[in-house]
Amino acid sequence: MTDRDISADVKALNLGKQIRDMRLKRGLTLQNISDLTGLSKPLLSQIENDVTLPPIATLLKISKALGKHIGDFFQETVPNHKRIAVVRQEERKQTMRRLHEEAERIGYRYESLAYPMTDKRMEPFIVEIEPRDERNTPVYQHAGEEFLFVLEGEMEFRGDDQVIVLRAGDSLYFDSKIPHALRGLKGKKVRVLAVIYTPE
Repeated sequence: MTDRDISADVKALNLGKQIRDMRLKRGLTLQNISDLTGLSKPLLSQIENDVTLPPIATLLKISKALGKHIGDFFQETVPNHKRIAVVRQEERKQTMRRLHEEAERIGYRYESLAYPMTDKRMEPFIVEIEPRDERNTPVYQHAGEEFLFVLEGEMEFRGDDQVIVLRAGDSLYFDSKIPHALRGLKGKKVRVLAVIYTPE
């Protein structure tokens, strides 16, 4: 996939415009969001201008600062108020992210599995994590709890002074307030079912 394809994926999701519109509707500045999330103003500006796509943990912080649920960013234009949501495989909303660190390209993709449902407390995703060097593995932390089930490949979880290797069929449940990092192992991508619970 080329940089042009990735840029098209980012813009098609329209996350930046959604975040900006929600922020302006609440009368908040970038500085306000920065203060509430701990994220830098330049990063927030890049996100709003679709230069970069936030990982799930960052999107969770932004959504909380805006008084929204993360699922609001993935819903259809017309909200679906039914309490049953079906998402066909071809209907998953895909996002891509590319990080540039020391000229090494690492990235991941995540697909929302329940975006039509409004006002939900759990957010299920299929996450594809590329292998990365331990020193370049970002650490995340956010309110809530998280469940991971490895579908394909082998990955490493680091958190709470523990290093845990998970293989296909293994699962992990943890308090996501714990600083944590995930990376693929053995030079291969890992596919994971991730369910994130976000408190009110």
